[in-house]
Amino acid sequence: MALPEPTPVPGLVSRLDRLGTRLADLPGADLLTVVAAVAVGVVVANFVVRLIGRPVARRVSRQSVAQTIVRGVRVATIGAALFVGLDAIDFPFGNLLLGTAVFTAAIGIILAPLVGNFINGVFILADQPFEIGDMIELEDGTTGFVEDITIRYTKIFTLDNTFLVVPNGTMRERDVTNFSAEDERTRRAIDVLVTYESDVPEARRRIERAARDCEAVIDGGPDIRIGVARYMAGPDCRLHEFGDNGILLRLRYWVKKPYKLAKVQSDVNTEIRERLGDPEADVTMAYPHRHLVFDDTSGVARVDAAADSAAVRASDPSTVRESDSPGDASSVPDAAGDVPDSAGSAFERDERPADDSGR
Repeated sequence: MALPEPTPVPGLVSRLDRLGTRLADLPGADLLTVVAAVAVGVVVANFVVRLIGRPVARRVSRQSVAQTIVRGVRVATIGAALFVGLDAIDFPFGNLLLGTAVFTAAIGIILAPLVGNFINGVFILADQPFEIGDMIELEDGTTGFVEDITIRYTKIFTLDNTFLVVPNGTMRERDVTNFSAEDERTRRAIDVLVTYESDVPEARRRIERAARDCEAVIDGGPDIRIGVARYMAGPDCRLHEFGDNGILLRLRYWVKKPYKLAKVQSDVNTEIRERLGDPEADVTMAYPHRHLVFDDTSGVARVDAAADSAAVRASDPSTVRESDSPGDASSVPDAAGDVPDSAGSAFERDERPADDSGR
């Protein structure tokens, strides 16, 4: 007796194929596929970043370069996931490349500054003019700490508790002073003007002693080498020049840390003022003096009493007395206390320059 042939049970693969076909027929399935691929890529990127973050930080000494590498790995992982998702929906990459080429050619001028920032960012990372955490000063006087360096911009945390984001294209064109490069010791200078009658050697000693008494100032030790030159580590006050109002002394001193330069300079100035103001010190701080001398060579002036009285009446009518009249103007003294003669209401003084030939 022949038995009926069993009906074949569809396998797991065939079921998944039919499920995939049904899902592909749903509206928006292609977009969901790409979004799912990108989401998986983000998860994988975060895992990879956590996996390679510490090894990269240990192997790369510069923090900015290490952060750039980690960001590059993250973007590359998410980009690869995006391409996988596009390939799953049979996206026409040929048309994409053609459209991208046309689009790039059309807006190349607009993207030029952005491309320039990327290129300058690579140069900043390669040239190492400053690093994350360094204290820098821009040419406009803005001072702060480098918070972050990316391919596109440099972020500066200023001393005024604000963030300054500077595009790398602009950053490379500026003059940047780095106070934290290798050696943090910074040299400063203060000018002090004393009179010619002062005891200059005593003034120099007191100014140097004032700088040494400040805690943030290096008070001595081995000479500090800059290039092939060596400079005294302790404060050094020299006679700089002979000025119009006094002798100019210039104090040069070294600060241990560059992070509070304004406060250190204020402390040094305060100490200098107190020491030079000591009554026992034969030192006087100079300031400009101006003497105005009038003699017979200064020229003469013309005085018109009537015009002066009219000007006074016009400016303040309350000063006019009831007895004032055009006829008694001769009895009114002028500003100098002189009474004009009775021949007229005004008198003139000769204002011709004196003849130098007879002197």
